[in-house]
Amino acid sequence: MSEPIDEILHAASTLADPVAALRAALIEAGRALAGRGGTPVDMLAMTWSSREPAAIHPARRCVDLAYRDVFGGRRPTIDVVAADHDGVCVDIRVGKPSTLPAGPIWNGFTLPELARQYSPRATVPDDMAILAHWHATGAVTRAKRLTAELAYGAAAEETLDLYTPAGRGPHPLWIFIHGGYWVATDAAAHARFASGMLDAGYAVAILDYTFAPRMPVAGIVRQMQAAISFLAREARALDCDPERFHTAGHSAGGHLVAMLAALPEGRLIRSCLPLSGLFDLAPLAALPMGPLLGLDKPGAVSLLSPQFLRPLSHIRVGVAVGGKESAEFQRQSVDFARTWGNAPCRIIAGKNHFDLLDGLEGGELLDFAVETARP
Repeated sequence: MSEPIDEILHAASTLADPVAALRAALIEAGRALAGRGGTPVDMLAMTWSSREPAAIHPARRCVDLAYRDVFGGRRPTIDVVAADHDGVCVDIRVGKPSTLPAGPIWNGFTLPELARQYSPRATVPDDMAILAHWHATGAVTRAKRLTAELAYGAAAEETLDLYTPAGRGPHPLWIFIHGGYWVATDAAAHARFASGMLDAGYAVAILDYTFAPRMPVAGIVRQMQAAISFLAREARALDCDPERFHTAGHSAGGHLVAMLAALPEGRLIRSCLPLSGLFDLAPLAALPMGPLLGLDKPGAVSLLSPQFLRPLSHIRVGVAVGGKESAEFQRQSVDFARTWGNAPCRIIAGKNHFDLLDGLEGGELLDFAVETARP
């Protein structure tokens, strides 16, 4: 008798808060999926059950963010049902693990090797705890220091969080774009990383954007262009100096700030600091995430890879990456810095893809950020 094609993975959490319970159950289900050799590509359908189904509906932004923290941008059909049990249960119907292509698929890497190189979570075992900590500490910082949440466009996600320092302006503005592979996290979770630049006298704007696959990377770049233009128009009203705009971004956000430095909106920017950025998108296009990001479109990789572009001549560029990051993440930063005029490139010893950002609160990375954004 042949083995069944489909399998049901079950996970549950009895945490009192329904969104926290859903997140915990999704994490457990994700580990079970990985344990059987599967990936999100293999998920066929999900069922979520709770006494309060509306509280865990995927149309809620907090629920969407919780899902994306675990599974990124790939989403099967999700049924949400009422049930007479405590907490939240998650059932995932999965097919047989995907058949992997034999041999190298990009620059000598096999698919599993390349996926591991570009999966920071693969080398950081407590990544979900780190993200949960970011959300918790971000909420605290946001509650204490947020000046305004502003819409820079018409889409629901086209918003930014503005923080302004003490004293009268106009203040120089440090614009930060968060990472998450263009599919996850948000500005609120990164709020604490504004503190160092705020204390250094900069206003800070942390940008949000629409996630892939609903918005491909090309569209996200356009959203970031719109955000910069909005800030330039409204700078005086926001007590910011339009002549002193500086950008920084982490991971996918590093890619986005590099793109801005090479586009017409770069005329509004004085400096650019990508942190653990992605500059050559060809390896990502070779992975299953490629179509989700819109990288399967003709010409997308060359048009959307800062490695093949050049910054506007007046922009000061700095680059940083963690010393404990994968060889490919480090190579991307080193090659990019060399191509973009031998820009200073800091490899921050002892830091991985996530705790690198802790340095924005004080120490070598904050010093480098202030130095890059100097007048």
